[in-house]
Amino acid sequence: MEILGYIASLLIGLSLGLIGGGGSILTLPVLVYLFGVSPTLATAYSLFIVGTASLVGAWPKHKEGLINYKTAIVFGAPSIAAVFITRKFILPAIPDSLFTAGTLDVTKDLLLMVLFAILMVAASISMIREGKPAQKSTEGPQQFNYPLILLEGTVVGILTGLVGAGGGFLIIPALVVLSKLPMKQAVGTSLLIIAAKSLIGFTGDLMGGKTMDWSLLLAVTAIAIAGIFIGNNLSRRINGAALKKGFGWFVLVMGTYILIERIITLLK
Repeated sequence: MEILGYIASLLIGLSLGLIGGGGSILTLPVLVYLFGVSPTLATAYSLFIVGTASLVGAWPKHKEGLINYKTAIVFGAPSIAAVFITRKFILPAIPDSLFTAGTLDVTKDLLLMVLFAILMVAASISMIREGKPAQKSTEGPQQFNYPLILLEGTVVGILTGLVGAGGGFLIIPALVVLSKLPMKQAVGTSLLIIAAKSLIGFTGDLMGGKTMDWSLLLAVTAIAIAGIFIGNNLSRRINGAALKKGFGWFVLVMGTYILIERIITLLK
């Protein structure tokens, strides 16, 4: 299972390098099902892996001038604040056992995995539909819809804090529609936002005194980063649109499996 886990870690980076997102949606299932990490701790690990990998992926975008730093600050500030507060205060406040009903015991781990599975299904639909409405948005002078940006940034930050996913499938359309960014610049800016909020969110876990398996964490992160470089090179030769749609169907199957598996586990 560990060997499969390391192979899957490469896929996390490959997806980030090939299609600019999607890697974070694989990280939690890889950690939980292949490495046997508890869901709550896996969300912390995911923040570090996704944040570090996204930071590395953002560097070539910076060199190509595909990061809009003003937008990153405007959108990223509420998102970073939300993810830090969620990791430092909200998640630790959720009891391990939420409630019981007869023989059913609804736990924090179950809640996080179900929430993550729902997020996977939502992300898969976004990838399968290929984001056509966002791509058709007019690229005019940059303007900020501050109330919506604040709301979206906060929602994405809370989701990232709860389940450890970067939320690129939510961020990129928001940057195109709400900030009038071209698609390529939205992808680069999204990577920087994901890196900042994920790594700052991870500091909330460190401050909370969580014990980390650094050997596993650094190994998975290093392999994911290697996958990013491979994916960046392959992206010049592979049809990204078709690949993204295929990856979307894969994520849909994964999310549906996790949802069904957790419901069956609850009912046993």
